[in-house]
Amino acid sequence: MKNKYKIAIVGASGIVGRTALKVLEEKAFTNVEYTLFSSEKSAGKKIEFLGINYIVQELKENSFDKKFDYAIFCAGGDVSKKYIPLAVEKNCICIDNSSVYRMDPDVPLVVPEVNMDDAFKNNGIIANPNCSTIQAVVPLKPLDDKYNIKRIVYSTYQAVSGAGREGIEDLENGINGFAPKKFPYPIFNNCLPHIDVFMEDGYTKEEHKMINETRKILHKPDLPITATTVRVPVLNCHSESINIEFEKDFDLYDVRQLLQNFPGVIVVDDIEKNYYPIATKADGYDEVFVGRIRRDFSIKNGLNLWVVADNLRKGAASNAIQILEGLI
Repeated sequence: MKNKYKIAIVGASGIVGRTALKVLEEKAFTNVEYTLFSSEKSAGKKIEFLGINYIVQELKENSFDKKFDYAIFCAGGDVSKKYIPLAVEKNCICIDNSSVYRMDPDVPLVVPEVNMDDAFKNNGIIANPNCSTIQAVVPLKPLDDKYNIKRIVYSTYQAVSGAGREGIEDLENGINGFAPKKFPYPIFNNCLPHIDVFMEDGYTKEEHKMINETRKILHKPDLPITATTVRVPVLNCHSESINIEFEKDFDLYDVRQLLQNFPGVIVVDDIEKNYYPIATKADGYDEVFVGRIRRDFSIKNGLNLWVVADNLRKGAASNAIQILEGLI
């Protein structure tokens, strides 16, 4: 094992960056030296991390001259597009939380429980998938391996934290009757079927992300998938209804056993006791919670799942750090 890994956290002062620091504290790696970076606006701030007051440094074009082994980027697409190539030039392996490199055929798109082997085929960049995609593919993987998925229908109910600090503020301010700044309509007391921009085909960019990223992660480029993504007035944790059609028949008991035994999945499914996944119970966890497991009787070999996960942790920061953990 290497004596010390030098790791940069880019965007350390943002919501995902601070979540990443929290997860790293929980992991308590003993052979790591950290440097925290942010924009000029946040540079100079002190962040307590691992019992030390770190001073956040401004990210500059020469920042990676310090020879980092790894960098976790949590600062958005523009930052990733500009600085990741500079880091890779200096032999730093970058794990990127933005959408910039996700569909690049030369960049692995990785959820560790599903396709960690892909991470080792990197050319200096590993992409972290979209939050809603990550939590979906974890339970889909064991089911696909056994029953061969034929088609997927996604319906998502996504928390405001997925839209960053401004999304959270819109919900909090909306409760007090203030007009929204992030969303086109008040999110308080509403569900908005509109995440990211609309595309020419009527789907949103978020819906395209889920479709294309699922195909890439599962290595099924032609898999029929459709999606409707909805922003809901929930602070944190995304919920998803996933309808699956398989090539093969299945037994519900076997489905539950597959899911219970798969890494990163917790089955919460006892309708007699009203046990099913909810956002407030998933908050703060890295696992994906699955319930309402039942047949879809409208089609042959159909299954319905209800899937809930913490979008800031498993949907972003924790997944990136799990990738890092697998690499080191």
